[in-house]
Amino acid sequence: MSSNELLEFRTSVRALLAKHATPAAVRAAMDTDLGYDPKLWTMLCEQVGVAALAVPEEWGGAGAGLVESLMVVGELGRTLAGVPMLGSAVLGVQAILLSGDEQACARLLPGLAEGSRTAALCWADATGWDSAGVSANDGKLNGAAHYVLHGAQADLLLVLTDDGLFETTADAPGVVIASTPGLDPTRKLAVITFADTPATRIGTGGPAALRTRLREIAWAALAAEQVGAARHCLEMTVEYTASRVQFGRPIGSFQALKHRMADMYVLVESAESTALAAAQAVAENSDSAAEDVYVARKHCTETFSHVAAETIQLHGGIAITWEHDAHLYFKRAHATAELFGTGRRPVAAA
Repeated sequence: MSSNELLEFRTSVRALLAKHATPAAVRAAMDTDLGYDPKLWTMLCEQVGVAALAVPEEWGGAGAGLVESLMVVGELGRTLAGVPMLGSAVLGVQAILLSGDEQACARLLPGLAEGSRTAALCWADATGWDSAGVSANDGKLNGAAHYVLHGAQADLLLVLTDDGLFETTADAPGVVIASTPGLDPTRKLAVITFADTPATRIGTGGPAALRTRLREIAWAALAAEQVGAARHCLEMTVEYTASRVQFGRPIGSFQALKHRMADMYVLVESAESTALAAAQAVAENSDSAAEDVYVARKHCTETFSHVAAETIQLHGGIAITWEHDAHLYFKRAHATAELFGTGRRPVAAA
């Protein structure tokens, strides 16, 4: 898409979410077993086609790309809507595409592009994403994958092991799925255990390269999400300080608060630039992708954490009540800081 088309597309997504992903709707959905509103996901898929964005047209997709998909992730970050965009339409779809297995693409991608089926990428062990939690031997999976996004809600399980990428289903023999509580109540996580579970290998590429590429995509997606959420926190704070009156004047008119909000604004603007650079780099798989993603991961994480904390401070006592949304953004900030690992600066080749 051109720059103007991207802006128009973002406007359409934002308008739909403003109408159907209100704070009340998000709170209602996060208390359900599914963790999101299935009607919202259906609307996003049917009216906007978000799940099909990064899927090539030959496999039922829109043939757009990662930049467009991550823009949607950013807009979802503004509302904290817990639909399976990141876990299924980004990571699940990219894992299948990166496998290079055309038969698997033809079999799996059309359903994911429609949104009628969702995928969960099973990857980490209990210590994090640096090592696989599941092993494969003779077409059978054993072990436990931790911190699986929407693992309890997906029907297609994509399992990344040290021997490659495997495909199985949630109802396959030996699969046990347990939802796990997390700091962020708007995002569902699960532990999925496999015991001699039959699975099909997808592609023949090296798992190390696939893991590296998927982590870059995951970090770029989180950066986009963090920027969207941080910008909403800034807007929420500016609106509140403009209406909250103390000592006969809006508190936003006090110079000390103006300076703090100006600092928030600078952070958000710079974070948005780094997130966009990372999205473009991973979409093009450029030579600078690893460095661009590392910078975005670090800067956007720090920005969101700082802006969320300032939002709490500048809202005062109301922000620490359950009824106000500030604490949900604060929890999302700290949860995303750890999701998919904290990141290390790539080492340049000698």
